[in-house]
Amino acid sequence: MKKRTVPKRYLISFDTRTLSHIFTDILVVGSGVAGLSAAIQASNHSSVLIITKDKIDENNTTYAQGGVAVVLSPGDNISKHKKDTLTAGQGLCNAAVVSKIISEGPKRVQEMIEWGAEFDKENDHLIFTQEGGHGFPRIIRALGDSTGREVENTLIHRIKKNKNIKVFEYTYAIDLITDDNVCHGIAAWHPKKGTTLIWAKQTILATGGCGQVYRETTNPGVATGDGLAMAYRAGAALQDMEFVQFHPTTLYIAGAVRFLITETVRGEGGILLNKNGDRFMPKYHEKAELAPRDVVSQSILKEMRETGNTHVYLDIRHIPRKRLFTRFPKIKEICESFGIDISKDLIPVRPSAHYMIGGIKVNRFSMTTVKHLYACGEAACTGMHGANRLGSNSLLEGLVMGNIAGIEACKSAQGIKTNLTPLSMNEKPGASKISWLDLEDIGNSLKSLMWRNVGIERNEKRLLQAEEMIDMWCKYVMDKEFSNPEGWELQNMLLVASLIVSSAYKRRESRGVHHRTDYPQTDDIHWKKHLVLMK
Repeated sequence: MKKRTVPKRYLISFDTRTLSHIFTDILVVGSGVAGLSAAIQASNHSSVLIITKDKIDENNTTYAQGGVAVVLSPGDNISKHKKDTLTAGQGLCNAAVVSKIISEGPKRVQEMIEWGAEFDKENDHLIFTQEGGHGFPRIIRALGDSTGREVENTLIHRIKKNKNIKVFEYTYAIDLITDDNVCHGIAAWHPKKGTTLIWAKQTILATGGCGQVYRETTNPGVATGDGLAMAYRAGAALQDMEFVQFHPTTLYIAGAVRFLITETVRGEGGILLNKNGDRFMPKYHEKAELAPRDVVSQSILKEMRETGNTHVYLDIRHIPRKRLFTRFPKIKEICESFGIDISKDLIPVRPSAHYMIGGIKVNRFSMTTVKHLYACGEAACTGMHGANRLGSNSLLEGLVMGNIAGIEACKSAQGIKTNLTPLSMNEKPGASKISWLDLEDIGNSLKSLMWRNVGIERNEKRLLQAEEMIDMWCKYVMDKEFSNPEGWELQNMLLVASLIVSSAYKRRESRGVHHRTDYPQTDDIHWKKHLVLMK
């Protein structure tokens, strides 16, 4: 594999003497569960500014259907949840981090309930359900299949009442501003205000994942890996970028958005059928439909290939109608819009890119390898998930690690007594002139390439082909200086895609969500370790 092209340091040229400046103690980039949790905690003793590239509730958290995995049910305990998480992670979890997050989870969830979050109950008791990989029903949900939205709305309500927190919507973070491996804030852009430099004592990246680098994805359009790319350009270490989790079941209708069909549907008794109407999961795993996500995704892919079909089917017709409609109102609504009655019809499904397990390398305090820079949520790699994220552990991680990031950033900010002053910088990347480029076409081509060559199954030949194509696109895209998010997002996606390809090529084994057909076995002797990437 060729040596990766080193990206330019900043996507735009700027002169600090000619731009407007904003100052805050704590800057939070991103408005999902992790970012909002961090902001709330940091606001106890600091001024906080949240910036988000779209409206505040447009993020992966809002679209999260599954639930929160948390030890609150009688008969469950921390050890059981930890064991399930470590088993799913296949040897690459950080056991100390796993213990910390699972142990603190109940406190954070109880806090959410005190703030007004309404999780589903029966006779005033929380309802717990089970998902693949979990050995115990410990998933709590809200409004059946709208848990993420309930969590997000609860945090937003809390934010709006907090005088120490300001929110800038539709503000795009272009790059981190650093000097001698110290982060001082960001260069940001707003469609009406233009480029602004935001200076902060501490910066927290909670920018979410990068599902948009794949053609088939459950992620909204904002998930373009901006935080990962910014951090890498700034010199931060990234870890485990080969581990991209694919959700086994998304609604598959040609031309339609890949709507997630939550794993809890299978936890409630849903079964998977192939084109011929045969149930197939029992032949692949003893837990059948409740096997870990990587197993289910790979099994569906095999059935699609063997039957020559573009999808398989989820059958929930045997579940009582009333229970079905109560537990999954959003799925019912979406399927009805395509003429599918989930109580009578099979649901066509196939896997889609869902969650970036890797990300910006952080320690147990959410600190990155760049001073004064923190990361949390899907943008961060804490070691919680290892090689395969256990279902519904992501909202839990976001709540806990966002809270920790806020606490630690606040402590550090209080230790900086001097007032913030702008650095004198005059960055001139020396970008070439913009020639005619069809950015949408390049973006779509990248997504298709990643889906074909760097998807659920990988091998050396396809990874080298992907590297060659991405390198070609980079040569005439990465040296350009764009003036709007469309161009910056494409540059970020190309960089993130190249990092995924590089890590996937290096890991010559199959482990968790990373499946190499040319190296089908797990190799603990050589590969029970993390891959770290730095510029």
